[in-house]
Amino acid sequence: MKIWALADLHLPFGDPGKSMEIFGPQWEGYTEKIKANWCALVGPDDLVLVAGDISWAMKPEQAIADLEWIDSLPGKKVMIRGNHDYWWGSAAKVRKILPESIEIVQNDVFNWNGVTIGGSRLWDTFEYNFNPYIHFRKNPKERKSPKPNADEMERIFVRELERLKMSLKQLDPQADLRIAMTHYPPISADLKPSRASEILEEFGVQICVFGHLHNLKEEPELFGEVRGVRYICTSADYIHFIPVQIA
Repeated sequence: MKIWALADLHLPFGDPGKSMEIFGPQWEGYTEKIKANWCALVGPDDLVLVAGDISWAMKPEQAIADLEWIDSLPGKKVMIRGNHDYWWGSAAKVRKILPESIEIVQNDVFNWNGVTIGGSRLWDTFEYNFNPYIHFRKNPKERKSPKPNADEMERIFVRELERLKMSLKQLDPQADLRIAMTHYPPISADLKPSRASEILEEFGVQICVFGHLHNLKEEPELFGEVRGVRYICTSADYIHFIPVQIA
């Protein structure tokens, strides 16, 4: 069994009016690229981690088309919620519409062949800033949004940290490999300690995969291993829509 990771699929099948192709030529034909690369690499007994922003759907019934598309690809899949997964409600409601090959992590863990996986979505935080590492491109459909409320942002982030702890407390102590999935990065690009990274270290996580960041510059190489945890950014455009083998 191999373990792969690929985040930020942003699938448009449930809501055909939305597509990542408006964000530039690197996104042209992105669903075809994902499918071709996935099928070329992933075997039927492999595990694929999808760290959020799965579907542009607004409602669960819309997301079914995207979930079925993922289900048609090889391997067992494990997903967490991203900030754009508006269709994703309670764990019970999501599990009702999941095809057989897909599992989710939400305030719990997923155990599979000696691997234990926990995590949470996380949120924006003022602890670190990725702006120096991003090529900013204007979204032609972007609406001017108000500046984030610092108190509200911190409140959501702290809540997500508690959810991360709740999940990681349930990791199987007998597992050979301990993985965390977050959607937002849990650490800065220079790997300085953060509140989230301290939690990952406390619970003995060995690998953390995440996404959320788009239009990242190729250089310098971002993230890596520090204090016993390997941090891997798996945003689809950053890894050229090719699943990354993490184990």
